[in-house]
Amino acid sequence: MPRLKTASTQLFYRWDGPDTGPVLVLSHALGASHAMWDVNVPALARSLRILRYDSRGHGLSDVPPGPYGIERLARDVVDLLDVLELEVVDFCGLSMGGMVGIWLGANAPGRLRRLVLSNTSAHLERPDAMNARIEAVRRGGGMTAVADTMLERWFTPGFRASNPSMIGRARKMLLETPPSGYIAACQAVRDMDQRSLLGKIASRTLVVAGKRDPATTADHCHYLLDRIRGARLVELEAAHIANMEASAPFDAALLEFLGES
Repeated sequence: MPRLKTASTQLFYRWDGPDTGPVLVLSHALGASHAMWDVNVPALARSLRILRYDSRGHGLSDVPPGPYGIERLARDVVDLLDVLELEVVDFCGLSMGGMVGIWLGANAPGRLRRLVLSNTSAHLERPDAMNARIEAVRRGGGMTAVADTMLERWFTPGFRASNPSMIGRARKMLLETPPSGYIAACQAVRDMDQRSLLGKIASRTLVVAGKRDPATTADHCHYLLDRIRGARLVELEAAHIANMEASAPFDAALLEFLGES
């Protein structure tokens, strides 16, 4: 398993696709891992060189003591690109991964060609909800205390009922997330306010929204759209983890956007 030592931690990463293709970095949601993108890789890796990684505190990466911050999570990506000697990449982040993408777009513009911000926000207005989640994990026996609630937010009822194997994979990701890493990343999302950064993003940007997303609603996505110069919007019939629930239209939107001249 490839693990890369950066200045402050060790990150798991994985390559898929042709060696010579343009590099697309995929950044996962809070409580997920690089495996969140398994359903998308077959389509995307036909023409793109896919770099997936596990954020600190998640998956197969190390779990440094928290709390984390979005800036720290984003600097991990810069460190990863530096060690892998990647100067410029395309970047797609969903939920927490999209928050990382906002920071990169504003603070490391020379490293990004195109930016995809999926099911994400520049600022969450209800810290009490994240605090309740943190306390549930601390006091309720780890990730099992929040798994059912998170799956209900991640996917629509119809998708959950008709795709038990996909839901099983998503549950496995949640349950395998180290509780201390999850809490530390929850604190990063809770404390984030990147609204002032949106006007600094110069990369061509695609915003992807789930029409039935209860977490980062349409209002969050339109806020990004209105404040990032030249951004465009794609809305999908999905809840929060749109890349899994609406994988085919998600893949098509990315490939069209990234392939434009």
